[in-house]
Amino acid sequence: MIDRSDSDTSLRSYTNLPGFSPPNSGCWTTARIYDDFCGAERSSAAIVESSDHKAIELAHRVTTAGKLNRLSSATPFAPNKTAMKSQYHIEDTAQIISPALVVFRDLVEENLRMMVAIAGDAQRLRPHCKTHKMREVVQMQLSQGIVKHKCATFAEAEMLATTGVQDVFLAYNLVGPNIARAVDFRQRFPGVTLSVTADHADPIQQLGQAMAAEKITIEVLLDIDTGQHRTGLPVGDMARQLYQQIAQTDGLIPGGLHVYDGQNHQVDVDERRQAVRVCWDSVAAFRDALVDSGHPVPRIVAGGTGSFPLFAELSDNTIELSPGTCVFHDTGYEENFPDLDFQQAAVVLTRVVSRPTANRVTFDLGYKAVASDPPAGGRLSFPEIPDAVEVLQNEEHLVIETAESERFTPGCVQLTIPRHICPTSALHKQAYVVSGGKIDGTWTVAARDRQLNI
Repeated sequence: MIDRSDSDTSLRSYTNLPGFSPPNSGCWTTARIYDDFCGAERSSAAIVESSDHKAIELAHRVTTAGKLNRLSSATPFAPNKTAMKSQYHIEDTAQIISPALVVFRDLVEENLRMMVAIAGDAQRLRPHCKTHKMREVVQMQLSQGIVKHKCATFAEAEMLATTGVQDVFLAYNLVGPNIARAVDFRQRFPGVTLSVTADHADPIQQLGQAMAAEKITIEVLLDIDTGQHRTGLPVGDMARQLYQQIAQTDGLIPGGLHVYDGQNHQVDVDERRQAVRVCWDSVAAFRDALVDSGHPVPRIVAGGTGSFPLFAELSDNTIELSPGTCVFHDTGYEENFPDLDFQQAAVVLTRVVSRPTANRVTFDLGYKAVASDPPAGGRLSFPEIPDAVEVLQNEEHLVIETAESERFTPGCVQLTIPRHICPTSALHKQAYVVSGGKIDGTWTVAARDRQLNI
């Protein structure tokens, strides 16, 4: 074991390991891992060996921003690509009731700064709040000049408006009672610009009638299907006719186009860039045709976390970038989009509740506490148990198998990283907030419900 008390000695020892080749440039350091498992403290510089006893890379490069990044090596980093870093240190977990959502404030701030840097200007951003659903995160975004926001429910829209956001885009087609809720929202928040999406003539007519009856207006963006086939219309005559209907309907204001390309999950960034450009060329040509026919298209809301950096490369001033997940980030996005350098800022704290067999460990982490939309067996990562295999999950239990099961006794604490953080956040009423290693209160997941007041 490398001496964790002396990072220089640790680094020298590490760089002398067989099979390790240092980079040509960059500053190297060791990142201490604080493992709350039974009060133990370990170092991320610890020597980890694979089955053939070759040394595995655990070093990190410090970028000019001071961020720790994993490096590739001829000797791959073994079973789990995510390593717990010093940022995840929690001095005292005794008061955290598990399973619990834990948010690291400093990492959120770093992610937001990176979001703005990628966009080039905070004014180009319209981030989605579906990932966090928290007023405090919205306040952090507002403080960085991010004034336009996106959401998917009226609860999220209300949360944004009551937090001080004056430009709210509800990126959802309104049907049924939601049409009346849109009227209610506009009356309760007259100073807030509300925009929504549509892709069918009937709801457009109904929404216009409801707004006109109250002598108020609402902006409507035409939802464009770029290939995901979830909602929207492909560019063409039908889409053009629908946009014309929006422009000619009393109570409605044509607000532009919504272009979410959730189908673009190409791991290779050049392939993803090409897909984005194909999408954009089609949409831009459609926009230009609408403008030439006399219909204003003030904005094109485009891109999720995986594609917004590529839309940001375009110089069109009507683009509003709408990333969501990157505010917290997760292992799913890290695996699918290795070019994105955001930090996983939200974890789920869990405790051991049982050791049912010699190689099994049971945690209080059922699918009521972590999203179950990835298939069973791949819903989360145990950075400190790299060989963990999820073998069973129920409502309140998660069972793993590990060769290191003897390390664990009931009560031991582990931090896990969800594969999909957005629905995981919605499973929790509140999140414990950590800053500088200390618990700094809690944040309410304010918009986790379908209805607040509207």
